[in-house]
Amino acid sequence: MRQVNNTLRRLDHVFAAVDHGSLRQAARVLRVRESCVSRNIVALEQLLDMQLFDRDVHGVRLTEAGRAWTDLVRAHYEGLHDALAGGVRGDHDAKTVKIGLCGQIGRAFVARLVDRFRSLHPDVSIAIEDVPHEHCLAAIRRRRLDIVFTHGLENGALCRSEIFGHERLFVLLPCYHRLAERPAVTWADLADTCLLVAVGSPLDPVLLGKIASAGGPAIQICRASEATVILKVQLGEGVTLAGEGFAKTVVIDTTVWKPISGQSSTSSIRAVWLESNPKRALLRLVGTTRNMVTVTRPGPTPVNAGSTERRGAISEIAP
Repeated sequence: MRQVNNTLRRLDHVFAAVDHGSLRQAARVLRVRESCVSRNIVALEQLLDMQLFDRDVHGVRLTEAGRAWTDLVRAHYEGLHDALAGGVRGDHDAKTVKIGLCGQIGRAFVARLVDRFRSLHPDVSIAIEDVPHEHCLAAIRRRRLDIVFTHGLENGALCRSEIFGHERLFVLLPCYHRLAERPAVTWADLADTCLLVAVGSPLDPVLLGKIASAGGPAIQICRASEATVILKVQLGEGVTLAGEGFAKTVVIDTTVWKPISGQSSTSSIRAVWLESNPKRALLRLVGTTRNMVTVTRPGPTPVNAGSTERRGAISEIAP
């Protein structure tokens, strides 16, 4: 029994490091010392005769062999944790869909979705909460959340991912900015400006790369919350991004929202959920989401398999 407990503890530490990319962050979540996490990972690597992680000053990342092994083991690990925690969930949980929101993109879309879903299924409760980008996949796999709406989350093992729409991007400028009177701005207009992005932001790194390579603003990652990034904009230290739904509902003193025009002016609205989640209410929510896409822009859409994407053409600004 002791050997089983030791193995479970080592797996807890390995998967915490996988989810957070840092031994320090894994230790903080597990409430142990960083040396304890490191020691247990090394012990498992020695047991397996395999190096699971590459380590450097920036944190840890899976080796190719480590990724193949964790992908294979993860389903069994999550299932064992569910069984030890009581496994079978009660009727209340079965009648509740737990939605996670990661970032500011797509919130107006989710509001419309929830409103429609409640009218179709009044017997199902909806619980909504924010989830940090680095915790999304772990929350889905552990079924603390049933589905997460985001726009910069990579596909994860055991998870299904679909793009259900796109939302126009808005940039937040100080009210005295030289572009504040423009009806819209392009990334080229902001070439001499810093685009401030909060550390851990779920903004799509591919999108950020396109912005920088197209002669747009320099990307500056800030070790700060989104609220502090907004304060930096108010102080004239740069500009920041949000989706149209957020920009049209949130007024911030001494600043002005301006729509982006031209290339790289939209961001995707992506949903991620555990493919093996058997909850009927979740399947109904996904079905309602797909129907919204079909009704808004009719036409055939390829069905995804596993972690491939299904692209809907719904626009965030569509009624």
